[in-house]
Order: sequence, then C-alpha cells, then structure tokens
Amino acid sequence: MDNSPVVLPRTRVLGHLAILTVVVIWATTYISTKILLDAFTPMQILLVRTILGCLFLFLCNPKKMVYKQKVDRLILASSGLCGVFLYYYLENTALVYSSASNVGVIVATAPFFILLVVHFILKEEQLKAQYFVGFVLSMLGIALISYSGQTELALNPLGDALAILGIVVWAFYTTLTRVVSRRGYPTLLATRTMFFYALFGMVVANLLFGDLPDINLVIQPPYLYHFLFLGLIASALCFVLWNFGLKSIGAVKSSFYLYLSPVITIVFSVIILGEIITPTSAIGTALTLSGLLVSEYKRNRKKALEIKV
Repeated sequence: MDNSPVVLPRTRVLGHLAILTVVVIWATTYISTKILLDAFTPMQILLVRTILGCLFLFLCNPKKMVYKQKVDRLILASSGLCGVFLYYYLENTALVYSSASNVGVIVATAPFFILLVVHFILKEEQLKAQYFVGFVLSMLGIALISYSGQTELALNPLGDALAILGIVVWAFYTTLTRVVSRRGYPTLLATRTMFFYALFGMVVANLLFGDLPDINLVIQPPYLYHFLFLGLIASALCFVLWNFGLKSIGAVKSSFYLYLSPVITIVFSVIILGEIITPTSAIGTALTLSGLLVSEYKRNRKKALEIKV
C-alpha cells in the first residue's frame, strides 16, 4: 500500500521543472570538479563545497529539526552520508582517473540502480525482461567507453568502476530520501539535516587522514568561483530542488531526466576541457543511452497517464 501524500498537478509540474534544472546544473559540475582537481584532492573539494552548502541551508532555515520517530534520525543521517558524502567522494575520485564525459555517461545509468533498490526496499517496481536487456546494453556501452582511449584492451577502468559504485550509493540515497519525504518533513529542513550529517562524516575523515584544504588557495580565483558554484548552487540549491522533485514526482520518474546528463556533460567537456570523443566512446555512449530507453519503454507506455501533468 502506497502511503505517499496526494500531489497536486501544479506541484507535479514544479517537480518536473525542479528535476530538469538540477540535471542541467549537475551535468556541468564535472567540469568544475575536474578543474579543481588540478590543485585539490577529492576530499578537500568535497569538504569545502559541503561547508558552503551547510552554511547556505542553515541561513535559509535555522529551525531545529524535531524528529517524529527515533528511526528518522538514522534515515536522515544515512541519506546524508550516502548522497552527500560517499557519492560525491566516489565521483570526485573517479574524475581523477577518468574523463568528465566518461563519468557523465556512467552517471546516466542511475535509473537502473534506483529501480533495483526501490524494487527490493520499497517493493514498488517490478523488474521486467526489458530491464535486464537494457542493463546489458548499457553495461556493454560503459565497457566500450572505459576502453575507448586505449590502443589495446588493457584492464584499467578504475575511474569508471568508482563512478558505477557511486551511482549504486546514489540509488540508496534516492530511496532513503523518498522514505523521508513520506514522513512529511519539510524539504529544506530535511536537506539541511542531511548535509549536517554528511559534513560531520567529512570532518572526521579529514582529521583522520590529515587532508585539510589550504584556505589561502581556496579563496584564489578561479578556484573560489568553482567552489561557490559547487557549494551554493550545485550542492545546497540543487539538493533542495532534487528532494522537492522526488517528493513531487517520485524517485523513478525523477531518474528519467538523468538521460539528458551525459549529452550536456559531453558538450561542455569538449568545449571547456578540450576532451576528445573517440568513435568507440561515441558508440559506447549510444549503447548506454539505448539501454536506458529499452529498459523504460514499456513501463513508460503503461504509466503514460500517470506521468502526464
């Protein structure tokens, strides 16, 4: 039985717009992160952007979180650690070993893993035959992307493997956030709480590994501009919009918009970073996106009336 709150048509429209805005912004974050990796470690980048995000969210809503049930604290803490800490750490580290365009394409496979986690945890989605066909196509595409820059098939897909692991973590975050939204917590307050727990985990990790960033370098342009973009817009604002979208249109429909992400990322990677898209990489990208479309085709037809707003 679905205990989701009733969502008005106007709210659904806003939910779709919110998710679309987030996907466009997130598709460009790989560029900023790739630039920052020239001077900072993945953990340092993550710490600075999360501090900025926490400050922004606290200023927007300084109210104290009051938990309705004791287990809700654990759910919110787990959401923050998965979606804000672990996912972005894995993504940042993946960008050290792989190109921004590769990571952008791999992130687009999120619907597969979200559907899988939703199926087993929330018991809401069925895994049909086309899901597995699409999954195989997309994994084949990712394999081609991983090897596209090499003269021979030598095993060296560390960055792409980290990106896939990050997407698995993101699937758990998306599912946990859906649970939080059903408890009726305000989106902004819930997001701020997630950021707090994520920041707590990052501070502990940074102190343990002695990986604190150089503040004098952080405030130097152009690094400062990229940190502000990642911390205030791509983190704080986008997480609020994403969580609102999840609450309005659901986890699976929200993930559909990630299909646009690799195209946007590839365009900006070529223009700004000068990355070269090889024929093998292009074929891999096409296979990955084709797999996503195949996996969702019949479900989209069945739910056409539900998706219309």
